Amino acid sequence: MLKQSQRQPPFDAVLLISFGGPQGPQDIRPFLRNVLRGRNIPEVRFNSVVKHYELFGGVSPLTDITLRQAQGLRERLKRNDFSLPVYVGMRNWHPFLEETLQEMTAVGITRVLGLTLAPHHSYSSCEQYKHNVSQARSRLRETSGLDIDVTYITGWHNHKGFVQANSRRIEKALGRLPVPLQDSARLIFAAHSIPTAMASTSRYEAELRESAVLVTRALRRTDWTLVYQSRSGHPEDPWLGPDVCDYLRYEHQRGLKAAVICPIGFVADHIEVLYDLDREAGNLCQEIGLPMARASSVNDDPLFLDMLADVVSQACRRYRRGRPLSIAPRKPPVRTEPPPQAR
Repeated sequence: MLKQSQRQPPFDAVLLISFGGPQGPQDIRPFLRNVLRGRNIPEVRFNSVVKHYELFGGVSPLTDITLRQAQGLRERLKRNDFSLPVYVGMRNWHPFLEETLQEMTAVGITRVLGLTLAPHHSYSSCEQYKHNVSQARSRLRETSGLDIDVTYITGWHNHKGFVQANSRRIEKALGRLPVPLQDSARLIFAAHSIPTAMASTSRYEAELRESAVLVTRALRRTDWTLVYQSRSGHPEDPWLGPDVCDYLRYEHQRGLKAAVICPIGFVADHIEVLYDLDREAGNLCQEIGLPMARASSVNDDPLFLDMLADVVSQACRRYRRGRPLSIAPRKPPVRTEPPPQAR
């Protein structure tokens, strides 16, 4: 049996890192200005995104879902003998990363295991968040002289728990289709589009396809495809496609009888999922007469929470004899396109 000193984890806490979202109508515009970080976009485009949030009362479900994910992880770590506090830090709204790091240092936390809540790696889904954490640490050092060392968990897009959670959500969605269409329905996996130039420097597409293949194998299905949503930026710049609505319209004309859309690229049903898939894609399917069911994101599915606990526990065991040396983050590449549509 391990002595208590041997059980002591090499980290003081876990930090779940996410996008953030407004919590009321008064938050929408300041939140979106945080997302844009001073970049200029046409006023028409800005106001159109504002209206997306207004349709849902100005409240993004992302914050509540992320807090539930943190609570579920906290409970599971306690059962796994790694009773670590779990904090949430957001890029664009409260609790901001800087606020969370200040809260951590106030109770003496200096070693953190960070997990960005994006399953597939690209600059905008992972590296950008690491840069934001680095900026928050710099401000913390400037204001208090304190710092927090952060070690990141990556590579869980193919974890059994992530695959099982998505598979279970798809099975429930299939059950909402008419029985005669369930066997022939196509699985349509959706993810956030990014510029093709950005995609060419990451494993984003490859990891998305790997996740989709594993899910379809678990479901014993073969008819599937990968599409993208939430494209932004200059119209002339190439982004990953096809767009989900363009795909649905085209394939319906070619004989597609039914579809289940799975937001495989997201772990929460935030505004982008609700608006782009439920409203835009949903309205299109009604208009063209295509039966469609949308699988929910993994959210706080117990299987997904078990997966979070597993990857955190694995990291604690891996670094029990010593944590990796801190590496100064690379200066992020200059981006000229607007950031992806807000969540």
